[in-house]
Amino acid sequence: MEQKINCAVACVNGCVLGDKCPNIEFREATAKFIEETPLDKMLELAQERLRKKMTEPPKWVFPEDP
Repeated sequence: MEQKINCAVACVNGCVLGDKCPNIEFREATAKFIEETPLDKMLELAQERLRKKMTEPPKWVFPEDP
């Protein structure tokens, strides 16, 4: 049976499942991106995303009635 965990909580200090991680392809793509992308380019991407987010209209979330 496949083990289900919340990676955002369980893996904050590193992957706990190792090679059995269901997100291994994302981990490899992330490692490749970090290796090949200069820090200045990463900062540029982050600033562009922040600028887009600040110009978007607000998104309202209404809680469901109990």
